[in-house]
Amino acid sequence: MPYLSLLIFIPVATALAALAIPARYVYVFRWLTLGTNILQLITFILLAFEFQPQAGLQAIEQKSWISISLSNWGQLQADYLVAVDGLSFPLVGLSVVIMLIATLSSWQIAKSRKGYFSLLLILNGAIIGSFCALDFLLFYVFFEFMLLPMFFLIGIWGGPKREYASIKFFLYTLLGSIFILIVMIGLYLSVQSPDSSTVVHTFNVLHMQNLEHFIPGSLLDAASSGTWRLWAFALLFIGFVIKLPAVPFHTWLPDAHVEAPTAISVILASLLLKIGGYGILRFVYPVFPDGAVYFSDWVAGVGVVSIIYGAFNALASKDLKRLIAYSSVSHMGFVLLGIASATTEGIAGAVYQMVSHGIISAMLFLIAGVLYDRTHDRLIENYSGLALKMKHYTAFVLISFFASLGLPGFSGFIGEVLIFFGAFQSHTLNNLVPFWMPLVATLGLLLGAAYYLWTIQRMFFGPFATKTTAELPDLTTREYSMLLPLAILAFLFGILPQVLLNFINPFAENFTGLWFSLGLNANP
Repeated sequence: MPYLSLLIFIPVATALAALAIPARYVYVFRWLTLGTNILQLITFILLAFEFQPQAGLQAIEQKSWISISLSNWGQLQADYLVAVDGLSFPLVGLSVVIMLIATLSSWQIAKSRKGYFSLLLILNGAIIGSFCALDFLLFYVFFEFMLLPMFFLIGIWGGPKREYASIKFFLYTLLGSIFILIVMIGLYLSVQSPDSSTVVHTFNVLHMQNLEHFIPGSLLDAASSGTWRLWAFALLFIGFVIKLPAVPFHTWLPDAHVEAPTAISVILASLLLKIGGYGILRFVYPVFPDGAVYFSDWVAGVGVVSIIYGAFNALASKDLKRLIAYSSVSHMGFVLLGIASATTEGIAGAVYQMVSHGIISAMLFLIAGVLYDRTHDRLIENYSGLALKMKHYTAFVLISFFASLGLPGFSGFIGEVLIFFGAFQSHTLNNLVPFWMPLVATLGLLLGAAYYLWTIQRMFFGPFATKTTAELPDLTTREYSMLLPLAILAFLFGILPQVLLNFINPFAENFTGLWFSLGLNANP
């Protein structure tokens, strides 16, 4: 069964069908979207029963997509090639769950429901397609398709400064896309398909990851184009780091989060940021291992700076959503540190952290949305003693805050521990990450505890007081249905990490095996 095609195109087909429904049937669109999400969840569960963690790429679907004869460049060949492995399978599962919760979070949307839910469905398909595509051109199409839905979802349904935030998001991401496009063209001209007796250029990522498939003397041939390959690594890395995002390319994220509706903030933090980390692990490092070694100090340094800078900004934030946004910058810095280590523990920790942060950040933005729905006020200083009025809400706030700061028993702890193990080991195993960098990164853990505990103390303890006259009822059934599954997953992956590591570890071992097979065990 074509599980991946179903996951990708069911929401797209539903969106097209929704466009034919008259807008006056306002309640149809959210139920149609919810039904699509449930169908996707069932499809993913069926795929999970057949997935074998040790088997590498699975659920492979490959069809010829574009085949054009070009007079000077030979044959232009692109395939519809999708598959999942230990990297993409957990992220696809995360996408299915988060999109379901985002639909529930959008239940109260009243403005142009037809347009909103249609864009949400298109975004759904583009995200899953990005995690599954193994043809670089196909990936780029899905990657670009995410831009327009997000641009309109922020720009139309966002807050007072939504136009500014959406344009800033679009321009930053478009800049990254241009860098990726430049390198993609260079790779296409430099790689040939091994399945043909003549030179047939290919976008197949699996061929790009094999240095033997580069055309001798081509622009990015590993044997003769060292400088060009370093430039290509840098451009491709920046393209994906903008999406991650990391310092200094992070400034679009807080503005986008503050202005975006709650559901879109959930998708942005839980899924779109992960495409940045996924792109580095799928495209940047495997295709340019020489560049990864050469720039290892820089990659780790960007990660450490993001950890500390993001944490300090979160500590200084007065807006609850902005605080959570900067905490995401900090936590994505840990992902970069784990990737830079190129150790099995570091890579496994980076992937684990991406999944864990996807779960926890969704909870964080949902709790911010719950409060904003009631009071239309996100300023931390305007609240005190909320635990007296909203006991169940406070319980979920404590769970999400403690999970995010890395308390043992939650998924965030497992990811960070693995990353630190990998980063410290890197100094002796492959000399890619200097020993002092993970030491400095531990300051991010202390700062994370500081800004979360300060927020808890200021908003939830002490005498009850607010600067709003709005009612503050506790959680509704719909809000329970969004927060409870995420809390259970944060506990589950914190207490039983092997449930997730069984999928991730084979990928991490294969990934690090690439480095040793190429003899890249020392920093030049």
